[in-house]
Amino acid sequence: MPTARESLLDAAFAALEGRPWPRVKMAEVAAAAGVSRQTLYNQFGSKEGLARALVRREADAYLSGVERALSGASGAAGPRERLAAAAVWTVRSATENPLVRAVLTGCWNERLPTPVTSVTSVTSVRTASPGPLPAPGELLGQARDRAVRLLAGDWPPGVVELPLACEAVARLALSYVVAPAPAADVARMVRTVLA
Repeated sequence: MPTARESLLDAAFAALEGRPWPRVKMAEVAAAAGVSRQTLYNQFGSKEGLARALVRREADAYLSGVERALSGASGAAGPRERLAAAAVWTVRSATENPLVRAVLTGCWNERLPTPVTSVTSVTSVRTASPGPLPAPGELLGQARDRAVRLLAGDWPPGVVELPLACEAVARLALSYVVAPAPAADVARMVRTVLA
C-alpha cells in the first residue's frame, strides 16, 4: 500500500495531466489521495514543496530507468546495446512525461510547476523536502556517470573511451528529445556511432 506521501505525489501528477499546475488546488490533491489537506501540508509544507517533490520523484524515476536499461533489464546484452537501450529510455521517458522533458531540457512551460532550483526552508514540514533539482547538464551528467559505472567491466578495449562514449550517447539522446524523432531511431544511431 502506498504511503500518504506517494499517494499525494500520484494525485498531484494525475491532476497535472488534466490541467495546468497553477490551476491545481491543494484541496483537490489531498481529496484525490484520500488524505486531509493538513496531511498534505505536513508532508510538503506548500504547493512549491509539493511541486519540488513531484519533479524530484520524476527525475529520480528517469534515472532509475536509465539504470535498468544499462543493467540489461531491457534484454539488451552487450554494452553498446545497453547504451542504446538507455538512449531509447531517455527519449521515451521525455516524450511520455512532460516533467522529465522539462528537467532534461530546462524548457518549462506554463502548464508545469515552476522549476525550483534552491531549497526553501519550511520549519513545519515533518518529512525532509528534497534538495534542489539538478540543472539539465547535471541530470545528464548523472545519467552518464551511471552508464560509466554500470558498463565499466564490459566495455571492449580498443574502442572509444567509455566516459566519452557515455557522454556522446547521453547528448545524442537529448538531441532526440529536443528535436523529436522516433525513439527506435536513436538506438540505430547509437549503434552506428559506436560501431
